[in-house]
Amino acid sequence: MGNDVGSHGTPPKRQSLLLVTGMLGAGKTTALRVLEDLGWEIVDNFPIRMLEAMIDPASDRDPTPLAIGFDSRTRGFDPERVIAQVKDLGGRPDLELTTLFLDCSSAELERRYNETRRRHALAVDAPVSTGIRAERDLLAPLRRWADILIDTTEYTSNDLQKVIRDRFASSEPGELTLTVSSFGFSRGMPPIADLVFDMRFLDNPHWDPALRPQTGHDAAVGEHIRKDPAWDEAFTRIRDLILLLLPRYRAQGKAYVHVAFGCTGGRHRSVFTAEQIGAALRQAGFSPTLLHRNLGSRAADLLEGEPRREK
Repeated sequence: MGNDVGSHGTPPKRQSLLLVTGMLGAGKTTALRVLEDLGWEIVDNFPIRMLEAMIDPASDRDPTPLAIGFDSRTRGFDPERVIAQVKDLGGRPDLELTTLFLDCSSAELERRYNETRRRHALAVDAPVSTGIRAERDLLAPLRRWADILIDTTEYTSNDLQKVIRDRFASSEPGELTLTVSSFGFSRGMPPIADLVFDMRFLDNPHWDPALRPQTGHDAAVGEHIRKDPAWDEAFTRIRDLILLLLPRYRAQGKAYVHVAFGCTGGRHRSVFTAEQIGAALRQAGFSPTLLHRNLGSRAADLLEGEPRREK
């Protein structure tokens, strides 16, 4: 029997092999930890020259997906040799091989190193910036060649975890993990969101002195927002669009969906809308997690802009 056919005359199942590399400090450890939580077998700081010996030969058993982490600290690291080796492995019919490169801006990497007071592996007796430049030059061939590039410059650790889960969770349609959140545009967009709705077209409760200290959780704020002539139709259309898209995301194998609602400060309109959408989704059979990023932020006229003037 040939190597490309199983013992029962059927092609063997392909093993997923993910090579994880990138700039030191860009998030490789976090990515590997999430992959392990997703059921991948993890090997970090692996001598990449021994890669072929690490991979199981084709068999009839269900192969466990394997993620191998390596970086510029790995013994005998040579990007060009890595590329040549992986190209050879890419021709094997029993492997589905992907390379993930984690990048980050030099300024942010330097900030992270200074914050943790760690020394850069390529600049033991030199400034961190020297090591980062040397590493970037060394890894340039791998960065250009990688199948997937994730830039973590603007990501928190949680943001990166969400991206890894979204990309590498099982592709089999299953339970959808749904997050509905609120945020304030004045404090920045959420870096990770699949659907973002801007609710700043609604009348702003901030400019009512009695409502300003309250939030979208308070009944008086909700009543104020509901009185806006645009509310009923806008809410219905947004709700229906989300309900239309969620089953299609699930059918495409997407495991995580984040729907975000923004207003100026992130305390009134976005919070109320997120709560109402969350209730509608629960009624439709989903189990969303509600997050309010700026609910505890201080109310400030300067952030809210000018009040709407009555004509």
